[in-house]
Amino acid sequence: MRQTLWGVVCLSAVAVQAGWAADPSVTIYNQNFAVVRQTIPLTLEKGVNKVSFNDTTTLLEPDSVMLRDPSGKWALQILEQSFRNDPVSQELLLSINEGQTIPFLQTIGQNQTTVDGKIVRSGYIPQIIRARNPQQQYYPQLTNAQPVIEVDGKIRFGLPGQPLFPSLGDGTILKPTLSWVLDSAAAGTLEAELGYVTSGMSWESSYNLVAPQSGDTVDIVGWVTIENMSGKVFENAHIKLMAGNVSKIQPGPDMNRYVMADTGGFAGRYGGEQAVTQKAFDEYHLYTIARPATLRDRETKQVEFVRANGVKSERFYVYDGAKIDVNQYRGWNPQNLLQQQDYGTQMNTQVWTMRELKNTKDNGLGMPLPAGRTRFYQRDDDGQLEFTGENVIAHTPSDETLRVYTGDAFDLVGERRQTSFKVENQQRWVDESFEIKLRNRKKEDTEIRIVEHLYRWSTAEVKESSDPYNKMDSQTIEFRVPVKPGEEKVVTYTVHYSW
Repeated sequence: MRQTLWGVVCLSAVAVQAGWAADPSVTIYNQNFAVVRQTIPLTLEKGVNKVSFNDTTTLLEPDSVMLRDPSGKWALQILEQSFRNDPVSQELLLSINEGQTIPFLQTIGQNQTTVDGKIVRSGYIPQIIRARNPQQQYYPQLTNAQPVIEVDGKIRFGLPGQPLFPSLGDGTILKPTLSWVLDSAAAGTLEAELGYVTSGMSWESSYNLVAPQSGDTVDIVGWVTIENMSGKVFENAHIKLMAGNVSKIQPGPDMNRYVMADTGGFAGRYGGEQAVTQKAFDEYHLYTIARPATLRDRETKQVEFVRANGVKSERFYVYDGAKIDVNQYRGWNPQNLLQQQDYGTQMNTQVWTMRELKNTKDNGLGMPLPAGRTRFYQRDDDGQLEFTGENVIAHTPSDETLRVYTGDAFDLVGERRQTSFKVENQQRWVDESFEIKLRNRKKEDTEIRIVEHLYRWSTAEVKESSDPYNKMDSQTIEFRVPVKPGEEKVVTYTVHYSW
């Protein structure tokens, strides 16, 4: 480590202009943060230099800033770093001049005149006062928002005219500014890499699925939606999207707090240039938008990232009749729930409409699907698209099956009731029987999947059933029941619990 002799140093001040910086690179996560990287040229003298850079976001995390020589050849030491985020404004200048008398420009008709006024209170309120712990952010009292001015010995609320301020001092900034004191071992121009984490940027995916009037194929269009609320414009930015469960620690007394960036991405592959390409990165997926794009502050930008036609899918119906109010049984001992007769006997009558498709290359897909909202449309008799439901899908890897709930079936009804309940405490067992009724008011044959949860205890065995079933896991069974138009079908079963 080099030692710096503070007694004999040569100070050189450098202001890095935003226009000199190379096009930025931005990696965006969908949990309201991003990593920004750009190259900035630093003209340095040998010794101590003061450098400032005013092209950052307003929501930059100061302790995340990295300034370095990417080649590792330049001997550079950062002695100090500061970040100022209070750009000059009329309100700020009123605050700086509190207690001072300044002229105010008044316009009356075609005439202009000035009147002197003393700024008793500026009324300046920072956009937000930030503590180091984001959980402790707070807003000041809004009762102090109105300026108070003394004119001719009298107090008034509000400004008597347009304030005319004295010239700005050297310490005033017009934009958020990073400043460094750098110790350079040599003179010259360094192409330094600046990187930092900022909040205020996010991305998400969404899908539109269009089904024909009849048949099970769908057309899929997927979008990436990027939102920039960071306070900075990114000109010709090279944009990447990080997908996966990325942990981000929230500073504060409880360091176990964290947020998960749970998202995904995927490559368009139908005609022309690929809009988004993906690659594996550590335990995540990194997706690159092919063309540089300008992200303006407070802008929402969308990029199409998939378009696939004729994707095979299946629509099916599910009746999950058990309805359990978790708040009613909060704090109960599991042993008591085991013997509580009315536990899980409340009924849901809706039959769900589900859509399922395989995320495989053979089915026109076969790439990681990011989590996001999925909207379903279907063509009517006249060819018009009608909205038929929406839901949110989880991150779905390639070669997996995607299932989405799209709404309740209007013409299908289910009923579920408990028909028997027996408890034998000495021998430590419970027997419980249910009757499920399905009614089909459609005009065509329909298969309904009855899902039953064996929720009382981990050791469960179905003793009797009126229909064959599939065991989905240790505590879930499924009946697939065909129901003809106008028919009511009854399914019964008995489950034996032991402990």
